[in-house]
Amino acid sequence: MGPAEEKPLNLDAPRVLVLNAAYEVLGLASVKRSVLLVLSGGAEMLAESGRFLHTPSTQIPVPSVIRLKRLVRRGPARVPLNRRNVLRRDRYTCQYCGRQGGELTVDHVLPKSRGGRSTWENLVAACRACNLKKGDRTPEEAGMRLLKPPRPPRLPLFLSDLKEIPEAWRPYLEAFLR
Repeated sequence: MGPAEEKPLNLDAPRVLVLNAAYEVLGLASVKRSVLLVLSGGAEMLAESGRFLHTPSTQIPVPSVIRLKRLVRRGPARVPLNRRNVLRRDRYTCQYCGRQGGELTVDHVLPKSRGGRSTWENLVAACRACNLKKGDRTPEEAGMRLLKPPRPPRLPLFLSDLKEIPEAWRPYLEAFLR
């Protein structure tokens, strides 16, 4: 696909990395929101995507990374513990057999009936077959092994949905990519 045949730009898709005034990663913003922030003076563009929005009289570069001009205070990053985020953390892969996609469930490694809590360290993605096979037992009792021990997510989970991390983002994500 040549430059003249580029795919149309989805203005509502979260494709722009947003940093606060102190260069801390806040998340992703849509192209529309990020262009409006830059044009209104609420943010500065740190990296361009190489794409443009065209108006009758001008071309507006589409940002890849923006930095807000005012500091947005936030507490320590806490990723909400929910089904979707457990599946994202485990990359939509059954943690027992390695099967990807399909109908995945969330399994308590130590079953709830035995005092297992709903924590990052006790929840994993599992296909229905493995979840049924394990039942109300621990993986050891069921003769199953976890692919990796469950832990709280290290990367911001919005990155796990991306097929590829844009090169322009890497300097700002170094702490997460180590």
